[in-house]
Amino acid sequence: MKRISDAFVFAREGRVLEGTLAVSALERLHDLLAEVSGEVTFRLEGFKGANGELMLHLEVSGVLPLACQRCLKSVAFDLDVDNLLQLVPEGAELSQDELEDDTRDFLPVARELNVVDLVEDEILLTLPVAPRHEKCGLPGAADAGERINPFAKLAGLKGKPN
Repeated sequence: MKRISDAFVFAREGRVLEGTLAVSALERLHDLLAEVSGEVTFRLEGFKGANGELMLHLEVSGVLPLACQRCLKSVAFDLDVDNLLQLVPEGAELSQDELEDDTRDFLPVARELNVVDLVEDEILLTLPVAPRHEKCGLPGAADAGERINPFAKLAGLKGKPN
């Protein structure tokens, strides 16, 4: 497991952590995938912001085989996460202005940071709600044959006197 023992020291000292994670290790993603295979690469860099705030820059890339919501076959999703996260002590109160600032997200941390969980969280936030191919049909739609309109016989009665 990739863990940072003190995220605040990591950011203050400008450390960098890079690596790859097997998709099989990201268990919360499994239900969304057509197949559990492949890997994602990540880079986590700590730094101090313009006002001295402790920040993390997270980049994650890879290709995930998501399950298409129409045909249930695999659709390749190019993963491209590039997020700025400001570290805040767990339980810290944030002002309304800080919460409305869309240039960064806040990451409440006690001290220790589980990098695998962080990467998995950011991937989940990036995924489309209903992934699908550009063009595909429902399963078995090609084999269904001609569609029968249940109201076709009523159309013949239309306009006839009683």
